[in-house]
Amino acid sequence: MTPADEITPRTLRFERLLDAPLDKVWRYLVEPELRARWFMGGPTDLKVGGAIGMTMRHDALSDDDVPTPERYLPHLGQAWEERITRLEPPHLLAFTWDNGKAGEVTFELTEAGGRTRLVLTHVGIRGRDDALDFGGGWLSHLAVLERRIANKGVPNFWLLHAEAEAAARKALGTSA
Repeated sequence: MTPADEITPRTLRFERLLDAPLDKVWRYLVEPELRARWFMGGPTDLKVGGAIGMTMRHDALSDDDVPTPERYLPHLGQAWEERITRLEPPHLLAFTWDNGKAGEVTFELTEAGGRTRLVLTHVGIRGRDDALDFGGGWLSHLAVLERRIANKGVPNFWLLHAEAEAAARKALGTSA
């Protein structure tokens, strides 16, 4: 986590300064093949009301051959759609989560001297359990995005994920 990050039972906010131009970061958000390299890809209809596809292939996020933790095995390959709620290329992308039942995720991009400031905000979270789950998830995926953007490897996504879950627990004052 960075000092600008915030995890509460209802809202998550993460800020990253990425070493890439804004257009490159935008492509990693909206192009399914690039999004799949750090998060989840899937067919995308890039317009307000359009679908943004999500296919969980977290087993493919590590560059090394590492086992997927048992609790995530049943979810591998699951695919679904969320709805794009706001779109201002190349500065803003927002979409539902769990068809809005788990809120809305917003990515805001601003140019920062040849780099890109990314702010991810997830609002409408249902409580502490979701904040732990989403907090660890977003922290780990943002770590992968930072590495992919910088052309660095991701030896073990699941190690990053475990570290991110611990950071989310700490932020919420939860030990388990």
